[in-house]
Amino acid sequence: MKKPILLACLLAIAATPALARKTCEELKGEIEEKLKAKGVKSWTIDIVAKDEEKEGRVVGTCDGGTKKLVYRRGK
Repeated sequence: MKKPILLACLLAIAATPALARKTCEELKGEIEEKLKAKGVKSWTIDIVAKDEEKEGRVVGTCDGGTKKLVYRRGK
């Protein structure tokens, strides 16, 4: 009885990252909505490769960790 429950728990934990994966456009849209709600006037969010260096602050990763979102104030 304990083994099936343990197996189900382990499978649920293993599947969680796959379910949490977001596309870059989806995550970028969510971040833009939060910025608008906070009244931020001008910004840019760029989608770049994980290894690429870009001026700004990394505010998220997407596409399974292969890309990142970089935020910069001003346009």
